[in-house]
Order: sequence, then C-alpha cells, then structure tokens
Amino acid sequence: MKNQELLLVPGPTPVVDAIYDALSSETRGHTDPRFVEVFKNALLQTKELLKTDGEVFVVAGSGTLAMEMAIVNTVGRGEKLLVISHGYFGDRFLPLAKAFGIEVDVLQAEWGKQVDLTLVEQKLAETQYKAVTITHADTSTGVVSDLEQLVPLIKQSGALVILDGVVATAALDENMSKSYGHPDNKIDIVLTGSQKAIGVPPGLAIIAFNQTALEARNELGVIPAYYSDIHNWLPIMKDPSKYFATPPVNMIYAYNEALKIVLEEGIEQREKRHVAFGRAVRSALKTYGMTPLAAEEVAAPTLSCLSYPEGIDDISFRTNLSKRGIIVAGALAHLAGKAFRIGHMGNTTASMLEHAVREIGEVLQELGKQVNIDEAINKFKEELALFVN
Repeated sequence: MKNQELLLVPGPTPVVDAIYDALSSETRGHTDPRFVEVFKNALLQTKELLKTDGEVFVVAGSGTLAMEMAIVNTVGRGEKLLVISHGYFGDRFLPLAKAFGIEVDVLQAEWGKQVDLTLVEQKLAETQYKAVTITHADTSTGVVSDLEQLVPLIKQSGALVILDGVVATAALDENMSKSYGHPDNKIDIVLTGSQKAIGVPPGLAIIAFNQTALEARNELGVIPAYYSDIHNWLPIMKDPSKYFATPPVNMIYAYNEALKIVLEEGIEQREKRHVAFGRAVRSALKTYGMTPLAAEEVAAPTLSCLSYPEGIDDISFRTNLSKRGIIVAGALAHLAGKAFRIGHMGNTTASMLEHAVREIGEVLQELGKQVNIDEAINKFKEELALFVN
C-alpha cells in the first residue's frame, strides 16, 4: 500500500508496506495456534526491546489506557503520586490519578523547559511518594527528560519510577535493566502506545512492569479496575492461548512485524538516527524564521514544536501544506495558533523529511514570507552528514 500523504504529526506516524501487509493478513481466531505463536513472539520482542525482568502487557487500547494501567496497579487510594510534567501529556496524569482517589502533586515546567532538578529533590525530601511519573518526551512541547538525573533521585527516595514512553519508545533507550548509578536505580514501569516511534497504526496499549512493580501490584490486593487490572492479563501474557478479552488480532500481526524492524535496526542506531533527524529538521526550519520551543539541549529527537514567523497564520499554513500532501499538527493549549508540531520518528526517512522542509519553504513563500529554501536544505544535509560520519 502506497501512502497518499506524508503524515508528520507527532503520532500516528508513517506506516511502511511490511507493516501494512502484516496488518492485512487473514484474520484468525484469537485461540488459533498460528495467531498464538505470533502473539508470543510479539511479547518476547517487547521484552527484548525494554529488557525487563518482569512482565509485558500488550492490549487493545491507547497510550492513555497504558497510563491508567501504570497508576491503578501500583498506587492505591489515599497514597501519593508525584508527576514531573514537561507539558500537556504530563499534566494528564493529574485527573487520571484523582479519578482513583490517589493524592497527586505535580511539578510543572515552563513549556519548552525541563523541571528544575532542585525542585524535584526538595519535593521528594518533603513527602514520601509511592510513585513518580516521568514523561520521557512530551508530545505537546517536544521536551525530553533527563533520566540520568531523575531516575537516581526518585529511586533513592523509595518511590517507583513510572516512565511514559509514548513518544519515545523504540526511538530512545528505555532499558529497564540499566542501573542509573546504583544497582537498585532502575526504571520500574515503561508505558507506551503503538502509533508513535514503533510505527504501527493506533490501537495498542503497551506496558512493562519489572519485578518491583509487580510486587507493588500484589501488595495492593483488590484495585478499582477490571480491564486495567494486570492480574486479569497476566495469565494471557504468560500463555496467549488463554482468554480474558479478545486481543486485536491484526494489530498484533502488525506490531510483531514492527518490532522485528525496530530490533533489526537496533535501538542504539535508532536513537542516533532520531537525534540526527530532530536536529536536522530544527536546523533547517530555523532558517525560515521558525523558532523551536525547546532549546536544543532539551529537545526531543522524535518531534519538534516550532513557532511561526511573524505574519504567518496557523490554519492557512497547515491547510496549504496539507494540499501538498504534508500533514503536520497544530500546537496545544496556550500555543494553539502560534506554533505547529512536526514528527520525525519511527518509519520516517531522511528523504521524507527533506521533502517536507522544501514544501514548508514553498508554502511560506506562497503566504508572502521570503525564505531561502536552498539554505534550509543545506542545513538539513549538514546535520545528517554529522550523523552519517
């Protein structure tokens, strides 16, 4: 299947033919041994990607469901959760936690910046939290978190580390076996969705628990959840021939194929590629007078949020760009109408992004802005050359 448009929103992301082919495979019963083998392999590949000593869960749903599963299975009513937020999607943990009677505090960064580590340290010293959430990269701001600093602080306080990897997993390293300065300083939970850097259409909630997180679930006993209760899913994840709720058969086919692609490239190489793509896109678009919200040292490799040059109307820009087959996203909250977001992750290629840079320049010219497209393309290629070398 040939994509008719170049989808450069921060998710969903472009889907390649091998994944489309897997998605369009003949639908089989969810207890069919042929499907069960595919599901088993998908789960094994998920464990290989995240390197957990615990269990992974792949269920029908979105990243929001994975967020809920992470919270409701580890933090009980009346217990305390700290949210480290770098934007809109970090903030979403607040209403989610409150829905389950969890006491929640939040440290909110100014959009485009990271939360001050001193404030994190102070908060952890003042209050004993059951868990702390980190958004690895926030889809609204394009800010990446500093795990090297945050994970040790959180673990030393005795709290669980819950990492929201929705717009980072399969692009950035989320190795749950990695020790951050001490053998006990490890990420306890990684949650994500299928439609970002993994490169599958939306529809799967994916979450990994290490042994510490699984023990936290056991200690809670009965929880206010049914579909989200990992105890109901554990038997199926250990033996996919068993039944709790019907799995999305064709999505599992696609996910299994996507993970094969991810693991063949290798996470180290994928991270280098994504870093290069992010820098190249931002460097090129800066020549058009577009300003990234996040400074380069805190910018996410998977997406960028950029403000418009003076005089450029958001709707006109994105509409004209869409007529050329390039789809980008508007900004959120107080940035709506003032900026746009562009994804550069998953199955995107250098040629796709170079084409987008050129088309963006031509749309700006249509809207009366004088820009140098050749300069932008040269900047793009210069950054990629650094990656190749």
